[in-house]
Order: sequence, then structure tokens, then C-alpha cells
Amino acid sequence: MPKKIMVIDDDPIIVKYLVTLFTDNGYETCSASDGVQALETVKTASPDLITLDLEMPQEWGSRFYRKLSKDEELKKIPVIVISGLAGQHAVKDAVAFIKKPFDPDKLLGIVKKTIG
Repeated sequence: MPKKIMVIDDDPIIVKYLVTLFTDNGYETCSASDGVQALETVKTASPDLITLDLEMPQEWGSRFYRKLSKDEELKKIPVIVISGLAGQHAVKDAVAFIKKPFDPDKLLGIVKKTIG
């Protein structure tokens, strides 16, 4: 059974790009466009890894991450931050922080190292 990656980003072009990248490399995907929707989706979708944008409407990625970290089951899910913002922004336990624009091969390397 393929590993599932959840893409959280408010830019539909980025979401489509990442979903295609991961699907083409054998992963299942799901997505959310903000932190509120993401929290609901992560509970039902049970992803193996999350890619997280920081700057989003309604609820920023860092706030979503704090909520995720307080849940005993969900906090085990590895998170890769993909953002145009500089710095970690309260997501200090992320597996990696990748600045937009990013190298897709570098991202895939981190994903493969993290979840296979």
C-alpha cells in the first residue's frame, strides 16, 4: 500500500504541482487549502507525511502545527515546511524547512528518506 502525503497550501497551483509530483512517484495524496480544513482532513485521511505552507488564510501553518503537536496520535506525523517565508516560524520540530521556490528532487529526497 502506497504511503500517503497530505499537501497543505493555499495556492492551488502549488497544490496541483505537489500532488502531481508525489503521485508520479508512487505516493497517494490528499490536500487542504488552510489550517482549519487541514486539521479536519488530517484526522480522516491519516497521512504518513505532511507538507505545510506557513502563510495561509484563516489559519496559518504554524498555528495548525501547534494544534497538530498537541494531539497524541497526530503529532507523530512528520512535517516538511515548504514556504516563501524565511525562518522556522514555530515549526521547530519539522523534518525539513524548504524555501519556495524549491528543487523537486531535493524535496523527493527528503520524502523518501523520511517515509520511504
